[in-house]
Amino acid sequence: MTKKYYIVDDEILAIRELETLLLPYPKLELIGKSERVSKAISDINTLKPDLIFLDINMPGMDGFELLGKLEEVPEVIFVTAYDEYAIKAFEVNALDYILKPINPDRLKDAILKVEKRIKDFIHSSQDKLGLEKKIFIKDGEKCFFVPVKDIFLIESEGNYVKVYFENKKPLLHKSLTYMDSRLPEEVFFRANRQFIINLNFVKNIEPYFNSTLLLEMKNGQKIDLSQRQSVKFRELTGV
Repeated sequence: MTKKYYIVDDEILAIRELETLLLPYPKLELIGKSERVSKAISDINTLKPDLIFLDINMPGMDGFELLGKLEEVPEVIFVTAYDEYAIKAFEVNALDYILKPINPDRLKDAILKVEKRIKDFIHSSQDKLGLEKKIFIKDGEKCFFVPVKDIFLIESEGNYVKVYFENKKPLLHKSLTYMDSRLPEEVFFRANRQFIINLNFVKNIEPYFNSTLLLEMKNGQKIDLSQRQSVKFRELTGV
């Protein structure tokens, strides 16, 4: 299984160097590149790469702001000349953080993480959780066995997810993408890059900006769907 990747860097020579360094990895397929952030956002939202190699300091908009403009955030490997953004990079659940000039061995380590993520995703996709299954969550000193059917909302929190059930919301050390791959898709729906919702706990549906939808959950929390997910939600529910 190959991973499709996209490169974003405001220096064309840096893009070419990274392209060359990635040639020995046949499981990675280049589907686009840009030194202009606005074009990169449009391309990524259209092409839906599995992975982006992303610079941070760029004119007009930095790499973190770019991620905020995406409809769905793929795996991210930051490639930058500055090390002061490392903590923030992992707060947005980046797969890795590579400093320029790129060390080929360091790049190899990052690619191994990509390949491991592919294997984990394939395995998890083949092993969906049933609604009657229970998942174990240890949050600090507290432990929970939570029936999947009782989870009504899952929220991304950096390298963790916040799992909402009853009046509780413990943290689980998994990514939102991982949870999306494990949960039964007939009940759980990826609303946007921050939330997965349980359709059985949707109380109200309202039209929102630019033909999107706003969902109100039974606990009163409101979740706005991205444009793409609003279309999918309408197709799924007939709204």
